Amino acid sequence: MRARLLSLVSIAMVCALPAAAQQAPAGGDAFITLGTMGGPVPSPDRSQPANALVHQGHVYLVDAGDGAVQQLAKAGIQLPRVRAVFLSHLHADHTGGLSAVLALRNQINLTDRLTIYGPPGTRELVAGMVASMQPAARVGYGITGQPWAPPADGITVIEMSDGERFQLDGMTVTTAQNTHYDFAAGSVEDRNYKSLSLRFDLPGRSIVYTGDTGPSAAVERLAKGADLLVSEMIDLAGTMATVTRTSPDMPPAARQQLERHLSTHHLTPDAVGRLAAMAGAKAVVITHFAAGTPDPARIRADVATIRARFGGPITLANDLDRF
Repeated sequence: MRARLLSLVSIAMVCALPAAAQQAPAGGDAFITLGTMGGPVPSPDRSQPANALVHQGHVYLVDAGDGAVQQLAKAGIQLPRVRAVFLSHLHADHTGGLSAVLALRNQINLTDRLTIYGPPGTRELVAGMVASMQPAARVGYGITGQPWAPPADGITVIEMSDGERFQLDGMTVTTAQNTHYDFAAGSVEDRNYKSLSLRFDLPGRSIVYTGDTGPSAAVERLAKGADLLVSEMIDLAGTMATVTRTSPDMPPAARQQLERHLSTHHLTPDAVGRLAAMAGAKAVVITHFAAGTPDPARIRADVATIRARFGGPITLANDLDRF
């Protein structure tokens, strides 16, 4: 009964969308939510954060959580079509699948260059993954004299900072540093560790991906007039219930610190509504469900909270949805 009610709520929300915001057909440009689970605790129902931006036949991974390659296959996208990867930040739930992307490309001898865009630290992250690929590359398929290509071949890493703006394959990519971290501005930590939100301006459409963030004036500016705002959302009560179930012996001080992190470094439903309204976004897609999909009662409450501030279409994404 609960599953059926959840399905009906999701269908009702999607059916309420205007044509431009409904799920995109299989062909053409699209933003595909490959994985909509958030946080380090795995879910049997949702894959970890990953998305595919499809533009003019090219595919760009936007975050690459665990299972990203399998989710691409489920979406009908073969790995060779992936032209670049964008990482919003370097937490493992958003990067765990990148190692498979790199290693499997090496194993099938792809020679097209893959560019990985990410915040400071991305070079170090990728270098570690490349180092882990060396033994397999040397042995290859176990045929004497036929190892695979050097793992670093064909990989380019470009580290991004706040306010970057560049052209790529006919689209404009813009970054904004968000508030997933709260290091003091100008501090050593602030220079070395950044969490970024991303805007993709295609010829006929603009898409903003918040990544993980708390309330942020910079993200509001980045999302101005966006046709599609793909936003994270924290279900604080559900997440803390999961924590209680999985870590019943967590000390009170640690629990308090975690609650502070969740409430200030992520977006509550009210904060999502405010962001969408202040930005003047045309439609909102919610992803990054840290506690799994909220139960039907909380879905209704969360959507109502967003709706109190934002009057446009709202969709709670599932894995493999196309927008």
